[in-house]
Amino acid sequence: MKRFRRHGQESHRDRIKQELYGFNKTVEHGFPHQPSALVFSPSLQLLAIGTRSGAIKLYGAPGVEFMGLHDENAAVTQVHFLPQQVDLVTLLDDNSLHMWTLRAHHGVSELLETGRFTLTGPPGAPPSVTRVTAVLTHSSGDMLFLGTEGGHVFVVEVPGFRELEERNISLENVTNSLPEDYGGRRILEHVESLQENPVNPLQVLIGYGRGIMVIWDLERHSAVKHIPATQQLESVWWTEDGGHVLSSHSDGSYCRWMVAGEGTQSEPEKSEVPYGHFPCKAISKIIQLPTEQGPPFLFLSGGMPRASYGDRHCISVIHSKTHVALDFTSRIIDFFVIRDGPDHTGDPSALVVLVEEELVVIDLQTEGWPVIQTPYLVPLHCSAITCSHHVSAIPLKMWERVLSAGALQNTHYSKKPWPITGGQNLSPDAPQVKIMFLWLLILTNVHEDGTVRFWDASGVCLYPMYKLSTAGVFLTDAEPNDNMNQCTEGEWPPFRKVGCFDPYSDDPRLGVQKIHLCKYSGYLTVAGTAGQILVLELNDEAAEQTVEATVADLLQGQESFRWKGHTRLEVREEPVTFPPGFQPFALVQCQPPAVVTALTLHSEWKLVTFGTSHGFGLYDYQQKSNVLVRCTLNPSDQLAMEGPLSRVKSIKKSLRQSFRRIRRSRVSLRKHHVNSAAKVQEANARLEAELAEMELAPVQRKIEARSSDDSFTGLVRTLYFADTFLSDSSHHTPSLWAGTNGGSVFAYQLRLPPVERRSEDPVSAHPAKEIQLMHRAPVVGIVVLDGHGSPLPEPLEVAHDLARSADMQGCHQLLVISEEQFKVFTLPKVSAKMKLKLTAIDGSRVRRVGVAWFGSSRSEDYGESGLTVLTNQGDLHVVSLPGVKLQVQYPCIRREDVSGIASCVFTKHGQGFYLISPSEFERFSLSARCVVEPRSLVEVPSQTPGTTLPRAQPDGPSVAHRYTPTASLYSARRVMEHALLNDESE
Repeated sequence: MKRFRRHGQESHRDRIKQELYGFNKTVEHGFPHQPSALVFSPSLQLLAIGTRSGAIKLYGAPGVEFMGLHDENAAVTQVHFLPQQVDLVTLLDDNSLHMWTLRAHHGVSELLETGRFTLTGPPGAPPSVTRVTAVLTHSSGDMLFLGTEGGHVFVVEVPGFRELEERNISLENVTNSLPEDYGGRRILEHVESLQENPVNPLQVLIGYGRGIMVIWDLERHSAVKHIPATQQLESVWWTEDGGHVLSSHSDGSYCRWMVAGEGTQSEPEKSEVPYGHFPCKAISKIIQLPTEQGPPFLFLSGGMPRASYGDRHCISVIHSKTHVALDFTSRIIDFFVIRDGPDHTGDPSALVVLVEEELVVIDLQTEGWPVIQTPYLVPLHCSAITCSHHVSAIPLKMWERVLSAGALQNTHYSKKPWPITGGQNLSPDAPQVKIMFLWLLILTNVHEDGTVRFWDASGVCLYPMYKLSTAGVFLTDAEPNDNMNQCTEGEWPPFRKVGCFDPYSDDPRLGVQKIHLCKYSGYLTVAGTAGQILVLELNDEAAEQTVEATVADLLQGQESFRWKGHTRLEVREEPVTFPPGFQPFALVQCQPPAVVTALTLHSEWKLVTFGTSHGFGLYDYQQKSNVLVRCTLNPSDQLAMEGPLSRVKSIKKSLRQSFRRIRRSRVSLRKHHVNSAAKVQEANARLEAELAEMELAPVQRKIEARSSDDSFTGLVRTLYFADTFLSDSSHHTPSLWAGTNGGSVFAYQLRLPPVERRSEDPVSAHPAKEIQLMHRAPVVGIVVLDGHGSPLPEPLEVAHDLARSADMQGCHQLLVISEEQFKVFTLPKVSAKMKLKLTAIDGSRVRRVGVAWFGSSRSEDYGESGLTVLTNQGDLHVVSLPGVKLQVQYPCIRREDVSGIASCVFTKHGQGFYLISPSEFERFSLSARCVVEPRSLVEVPSQTPGTTLPRAQPDGPSVAHRYTPTASLYSARRVMEHALLNDESE
């Protein structure tokens, strides 16, 4: 009977787990890493980007997103939509072609790969014969023209990828059609460009690398016109009326050729080098579009004077008397122009430019050609992302205040709506209670800018809300240039800086490391690289004020230590004008000015606590005074006095120390002549354990006590405020808890004056408890559980009726989370009650931990609290509270992905984010209820009658082909990741 009852209980618990937990990687936020190709479908109003890692991403209206990944580990070099269809073709640098389609399934479109194709030449032929260099999707929608490195043009039927051998255009046929003075294979080289005649789909222009261009008649299967350009060809554009061809060349020139009639045109109608007679770089792309009234628009990529501006990345826009050289901060990948009208043949309305680090859209119909703010693909990595903070359930009033402050910063953007509108976003609207994602953006090395950017993370798109800069508080070597986007009168070329990717800054010490926001009071605290802690308050009006600095001496007069790192930042003594938004009013400067490693704000008590590698402090920002300073430095922590060190230096020093211990052990063995083999083995085991601690490779091991002589044992890892029982079980008081890298936990009892005397009487802190974990593992989290076993509510959360009051009747419990185990102590006696040894089970260590609420997917009224945990193996765990039992485990991040593991941040409702590249976050969910993922529908555009081409006689080169049908879902990347993770686990 007991066995059946236990089985029933387990089955019931399993059902609850299914209702509470479920792992999904849902959406990728940010800008694609290393983009390599761009295309736009006017009929679908969709943008497609290919990357060097083989990913293909589609974007339409905000919230409409699709992603696919090629099985081949090859870069996407070209992407092409089939006209008036939901299909697209990708070309990879391994010379394979892939067909993708958007197929509706249960009312939602999915991006599927439906086929692949590779040209294979005749036996013995060199690879250049079939190496594809240019692709043309014919307006009929059923043919691809593939130009190759060998000069041939192959014709392939789509979507089936069947080669039409009778339509192939061989190099020999083209060469034979040339006049005698242009004959010879040498002058043609590879096919650089293929263009269809806009008014006659039976004609295709073939542009060869040496400059020769040939207009080929598909019906007559012969050349009808030759254009003998003399410079290396870069790109070709056939004007909309079909009467002219524009060619751009490697010497920075472009030519205009009249193509009416047949025969050969010996000279261009116009030839121009836009930027002078000095040697210029190549014009890699040229586009000319007409306007209903007035002259056409001309767009040129490149062409800058080589000696003076050869390092600039520019697109020149010329219209009437207006000439602007748009200057980007990273390399240009490609660009296209969006046009007005239902058939997309009206005046140019927007220029869309994909550069290596961002997407920039220019409004061409507003005076001054301002930038249109992008609702997605924003470069999150304007400065390298090193820290993230997530705040959920933002009160509506604060949400609106932050948006209002951000709107004042965006007045330079165009008022035009986002011009890419394809697809329907079927994802449910974000709830009224918003979610805010704060990312601290700094650069590694020496270019940190000390900014904090606020993003709306409530939906599929991460939308920029507000930018906070902390640099104005300090004196720096250089002042920010507010006029960088303005070109000087009469300057030539007429440069204009565009885009928001700007990785340069004034001073590396400005870099922000930690942040804490109180969503109820509007207080924000920001801590940085040079030991600076700023306290800010949200203000709707601009204010001029002086920021008062308070020094916190964490060494407390210990003269034996000498700081060898960077100096502190100098604070401006004169008043500073701060715009609406978060405005600093207090500053704490740690001495020594080391990186701040832990930070917590309690806005109800008006207190901020901070920690570094030397100790921790408590600051009263209402009275602007220090309450507590505690040094945690161990006498052996000399590394903590040397400032930021390279990882290589730390590893080398640790290795030297380890081998010295081994040598000392061996000398001792020879001296005492006892059990030498056993002690050498012990020394080697100690070395192996120390190497494991340095994370050169994850290993399984037993929990082993760490030496108190290890470096950085005094580094403060976590800080926590709690109103709980410290002295006895009948009186609860405010308290501060600190956990260090050496496994120590310090507890202080805080005494706050009455509210009416809060601004006059000082806050005091008294030592109450101290815990030393047996294994000295770093403490990464501290949580106090109330009488019901629930985590204590956030400050002011109860006052705003968003959480129930903590139960003060039952016994409170202290949960200490180290890298190796979860241990529960009773309060106030601090006696061990239970523990979960994570490292002893599978050798993993805790890297990230958070407290989350998991709501049931079936019942709105049921949910459970739990700990979300990420280990150094890349696995996600959910640990129950208060029972501290492992509930579920999922593989998430590859254990070799150290940056991804280090960047992970959890939300309060079971979601999380981690970096999959320097510019992209992967969003995941452990909750069965809270899932944010794209759900979009793209419908097939109305069909227009295509041109049916007559069949030609087979006289072109014949090649074998390989076609393989496939059906891989758009989530192929996640499938591959899971396969890799499963392989490793096996």
